[in-house]
Amino acid sequence: MKRSLAFLTVVAAASLALTSCSGGGAGGESKDGAKSELTFWHGYTEADGKVLNKIVDDFNASQSEVSIKVQTNPWSVIDDTLLPALSSGKGPDIVAMPAERLPVYADKGAFVQLDDFYKNPSSNLDKLIPAAADMETVNGHKYGVPSGFVPLAMFYNKTLFAKAGITAPPTTWDEWIAAAKRLTVDENNDGTPEQFGLGLPDHATVANGVWPSLFYGNGGNVVKDGKAVVDSPENAQTLKTWVDAIRNEKISPAGLDGIAGDKLFSSGKAAMYLGGPWMSSIATENKIDYGIAAVPAGPKDQAASAIGISMGITTQKDEAKAAAAQKFFAYFLQKEQATAWSLGSGWPPLRSDIPASDVAANPVVEALTKQSEFGRPLLPGVVNSTDVLTAVDKLTQRAVAGENIQDLLKETQASVQKIVDAK
Repeated sequence: MKRSLAFLTVVAAASLALTSCSGGGAGGESKDGAKSELTFWHGYTEADGKVLNKIVDDFNASQSEVSIKVQTNPWSVIDDTLLPALSSGKGPDIVAMPAERLPVYADKGAFVQLDDFYKNPSSNLDKLIPAAADMETVNGHKYGVPSGFVPLAMFYNKTLFAKAGITAPPTTWDEWIAAAKRLTVDENNDGTPEQFGLGLPDHATVANGVWPSLFYGNGGNVVKDGKAVVDSPENAQTLKTWVDAIRNEKISPAGLDGIAGDKLFSSGKAAMYLGGPWMSSIATENKIDYGIAAVPAGPKDQAASAIGISMGITTQKDEAKAAAAQKFFAYFLQKEQATAWSLGSGWPPLRSDIPASDVAANPVVEALTKQSEFGRPLLPGVVNSTDVLTAVDKLTQRAVAGENIQDLLKETQASVQKIVDAK
């Protein structure tokens, strides 16, 4: 992926200027004393969008220096139109986007650097969950603040668990595979189960974060300190364990993608599934009596890839707008607004000082909050992270299809290193 676009030379220079002079959370008025008018693009379109827009309205009403106008678009539209809009001078001042896309734009010079804002006591970032802050780091600098950070969790079908005589969700890989075997039912003995213990997609999963979660659990990784580390004994063992469970024990269909996995769980044909807050809505709509538990611990660690949304300030010549945007971020991260955002959006609290008991009014948020400590940002700071995850996606799909694991790891290692070096 190429990092240079024609306009970026210009905006990068402007970014450097703003970095040195934009104070964290201070001010907001333009030099002539007029109110700063900002535009904010985001893709929250359901109940979360209503809550976020209300927070923006409340912010606008709370002071007289800054006014933010929201424009809601699907995430894909934001991704497709952001750079052209910025290059034509018609882009937003604030933009929210999936966290894995932040490094791409930050590396292009499209976002204001926020290191000083993070150091400012008025930013309300001192209570931010550390892993969520790590998600915003690119090339050693902060370029965004999170509006969402949630680790993948295990959703399980309580009815199927009860039928199998299983009284609690598994907590380790050994328990997980054992439970999946008991919950896999081949009623007519034709070799194809009618009910699977687990829906484990081997490609096109939730932000491609399912298999990295498994790698983390066994001490493996994908990229570390700017180097590909896919080809490791830990990842080889992880792949062997789960490929064997899928191909030989048939605990999950082979060749499953994320959409088919959602349907498998929502139809009651998979007893366990990994997903995010949205799975609670899918389960409820399909009358699944579900529970939520942490992704079971692997042999070396308990960890889960975290899905996130980042908000960045686009690079521009108007210093007052950059300061005004920081003022909104500080407001958004105040405890009162942060709690309201969690309860209404379904995302766990971004602040470490908001305990699960404070969001107990939303049982899903409460359950996910208890698992926040296991969340790891997915490839933080890796500029071409989406290309890296595509390479991992091909690895897992081909491994489950039966190709030689060692050969695949060697091939993927070279591919990932080439992607990392190409930034």
